[in-house]
Amino acid sequence: MQPTLDGWNVRARCPNCSGAVTTFECTLDGKEFGTVIVNGSRRVNDRDFPRTIYKLLRCASCGRGALAETLCNNQGPPGLLVDFTPATIDTLPLPTGIPNGIVNEYREAERCASIKAWRAASALLRSTLEKTLKSNGIPGKDLKAKIDTAAADGVITEARKKRAHDDVRVLGNDVLHDEWRDVTAEEVEASHKYVHRILEDLYDDRPSIEAILKAKGRIS
Repeated sequence: MQPTLDGWNVRARCPNCSGAVTTFECTLDGKEFGTVIVNGSRRVNDRDFPRTIYKLLRCASCGRGALAETLCNNQGPPGLLVDFTPATIDTLPLPTGIPNGIVNEYREAERCASIKAWRAASALLRSTLEKTLKSNGIPGKDLKAKIDTAAADGVITEARKKRAHDDVRVLGNDVLHDEWRDVTAEEVEASHKYVHRILEDLYDDRPSIEAILKAKGRIS
């Protein structure tokens, strides 16, 4: 999950609490930990904010320190959370038996996402998918062909094939081959989810998948 404002506090995952969602609070016993105010207009999402306020926070559970950068109007609570430290990583559990290189690539994509490096994350997720299909002997001159072949072989469904094209391959191609554009958190979240599901498709019931791949002559 992305950190979200709760008044002056922030709801986010705490790395010291094993990634559990907690509240990072800006006060203790009614006293603030610290505030820095920077006056000066900033425009974000077609909105103008006259000041930036930095708040020192602490995890309500373990006490770990944190820093929130917020954009505010002259009065009232912050209107937008711009940045939050510490970065936390949303990780999904992976089946056993996945080659280490593929696991490492997937986890690196998650680390990129944790610091909002959306383009880097989407490229690594595309790479994870391609390496996964290649390691399972799926042929094809490019990722598009590999996805189509995996679906034709029956190791992924037609629905998963569509998601692999739309949410993973095309997004990664936009980053790697097309003109620069912003990639959103929502796009990376979808790519992250569907690469994960394909990894589950291929490794949750590995004996069944291996039987299909051997029958198709993909692996020996």
